[in-house]
Amino acid sequence: MKRSKRILIVDDDINSRMLLTSLVESLGHESEEARDGFEALAKVKLGFDLVLLDITMPGIDGLEVLRQIHEDEDTEDLPVVMVSGLTGKDDRLRAFNAGASDFLTKPVDLSELAVRLAYLLKMKEAQDTINRNRLDLENMLEKRTAVLRKALEELAIAKRIAHNAHIETIQRLAIAAEFKDKDTAAHIKRLGSYCALLGRGLDLTSNEIDLLYHATSMHDVGKLGIPDSKLLKPGKLDDDEWRIMKMHTVIGARILSDSESDLLKAGEIIAISHHERWDRTGYPNGLAEGEIPVWGRICAVADVFDALTSRRPYKEAFSNETAYEMIREGRGKHFDPKIVDIFFENIIEVEEIQESFRKEPILKSLAS
Repeated sequence: MKRSKRILIVDDDINSRMLLTSLVESLGHESEEARDGFEALAKVKLGFDLVLLDITMPGIDGLEVLRQIHEDEDTEDLPVVMVSGLTGKDDRLRAFNAGASDFLTKPVDLSELAVRLAYLLKMKEAQDTINRNRLDLENMLEKRTAVLRKALEELAIAKRIAHNAHIETIQRLAIAAEFKDKDTAAHIKRLGSYCALLGRGLDLTSNEIDLLYHATSMHDVGKLGIPDSKLLKPGKLDDDEWRIMKMHTVIGARILSDSESDLLKAGEIIAISHHERWDRTGYPNGLAEGEIPVWGRICAVADVFDALTSRRPYKEAFSNETAYEMIREGRGKHFDPKIVDIFFENIIEVEEIQESFRKEPILKSLAS
């Protein structure tokens, strides 16, 4: 009797996981689910014959999970079928270039799934026969799997907790930089959400958008090194005071430099570049157009809009209409024209974000 195969189904959407589980089991195979990339990378070592992997997931996207699976010698030969609602040619090429064995488009058709699985599972079985002697392996796995699964599930939980703690620490660092502003927590939430919205309009990957959302909170961390007399001055800064104030970009980049964390690296880029201008009149390096990192260009639009529509020690909040007009005037001068266009194409979502995070007490919103 032909042995059923073990298939790992990875998708952050519960309905998609349930559908794929039903299809896989209807074909006579065993299945197990993982709800994100962390859990997938933990469970994949339990011994599967194939992985059905969603591309778009928070935290670690499917392409990054695929890369790590193929970098591990224990799983490098494991067939991975990317499953996505994305249908563009570029998306398929990215998946195959990353090492995907095949590509399925949602909603998955049972007949197509059956054909793809039959071929890939047959190839996997042949590869297994070449690579190692499988005698008695199933008996060994049956005895060890229960203990191993528990250990790996605990590892996945620990990694998820560490990831969340890392983000919270960064958010608290950002709040420390602006602690005297009672609107700090809401400001950070608004800014991150505006930037994520603009990033989606630029077709950044889900992993890049997730980094952008969290890293943007560190854009003004350099204000930790600026005296309160300059930060909180109610009137216009003189030339010397303005020279000191502009140093917050350099200070922020220094605080965040030399880190192994992708999140802190992104924060460093945003801190040093979010006051550069499209026409080379910004600071600290006088960059222009494409010389400015895209994350800095995105943050520039979002930060100026939020600053204009928020109360500051030196001014009252402007109306949205006034802020819109000022951003339009800055198109091609202060701001990347394409990003400004995306901003106005999504103005309804911008105002929904603004309303959702009108004002929150400091630190309260970190738990949400």
